[in-house]
Amino acid sequence: MSVTAIIAAAGSGERFGVGIPKALIQLGDRTLLEHAFASLAPVVDQIVISAPPGYEKQVSKLLGDGVTVVAGGATRSASVRNALAVTTGEYVLVHDAARALASSDLARAVIAALKSGESAVVPAVALVDTIKVVGTNGYVASTLDRTSLVSIQTPQGFNTAALRRAHAAGADATDDGALIEANGGKVKIIAGEDRALKITTPADLHTALGFLGFDSTYRTGIGSDAHAFGVGRPLWLAGLLWPDQDGVDGHSDGDVAAHAICDALFAATALGDLGSNFGTDRPQYAGASGVQLLQETLAIITKGGYSIANVTVQIIGNRPKIGRRRTEAIAAISSALGGAAVSLSATTTDGMGLTGEGKGIAAIASALVFKQ
Repeated sequence: MSVTAIIAAAGSGERFGVGIPKALIQLGDRTLLEHAFASLAPVVDQIVISAPPGYEKQVSKLLGDGVTVVAGGATRSASVRNALAVTTGEYVLVHDAARALASSDLARAVIAALKSGESAVVPAVALVDTIKVVGTNGYVASTLDRTSLVSIQTPQGFNTAALRRAHAAGADATDDGALIEANGGKVKIIAGEDRALKITTPADLHTALGFLGFDSTYRTGIGSDAHAFGVGRPLWLAGLLWPDQDGVDGHSDGDVAAHAICDALFAATALGDLGSNFGTDRPQYAGASGVQLLQETLAIITKGGYSIANVTVQIIGNRPKIGRRRTEAIAAISSALGGAAVSLSATTTDGMGLTGEGKGIAAIASALVFKQ
């Protein structure tokens, strides 16, 4: 009796504001998707990933051979249906990549309940908060008795044929158990676990880091960089090429935003600075891209036992205009830093100094990290 696991991983991650899919956000030394995959791989026979459209090859490369990757849909239910089309197991587990820390033991418990005869099994934890129903006028309409209420988790397990029938109508739901219920099926509740929390905000990410053994002490650092405009060089800034703009003089590509972030991360972790790690005495970094330096900085601080919570960078200069490519720049920086949360802003200096006189460009950055 084989078991297939579907990992729904097509969520956008808008509430993180990082410009990349939520499943590819870094949690400790792995992405959310890699954590979810690692928990399910030992207990199932096949894994199917519903990936963000356009990221299928990246997800396949991330997880390696033996994983089936399909494009996700516009909704969670559509993503699961796409994956169901290629499942081969008699039973299927449907799991959210956002519940990255759900354990292998929880998956085993769901499978055991299925093999004992249940056709739909859903893990859940008791509610600890009082739940109120609020009317359209903003006043409480009623207070629910929480003793019979639970908060649903994943992975959820199903007889594959039953889940396909439940999905046949093409309806949408926030969990697959609801589709079984709507189709007249019975759903068995088993005990969930605290570590199977849904990671949807940076605060949730912080909570999840606690389960991985990261201490709760924040460490911060700041960094800055400035370069004068040069002639005949392309402008690289925030990991992007800016066509028809003068570049800057420098040992590497002169990406002041990337360099400031690197210095902020080194300052937060006390692992040197840009000069000591990538200085002019190291010819291998001549012309190196800002993305490369960000990636190597991430590797250095990760080896030192640190994880990035957030970085913020402000670009200072009259040109180029950042606003039209802000989202693209955030995505480039975040991707180079393994999916870290990134904030980016820009300003001018009202005609004063190097940047205000149009002679150059600068950046200042801050970093927030945790130590494992």
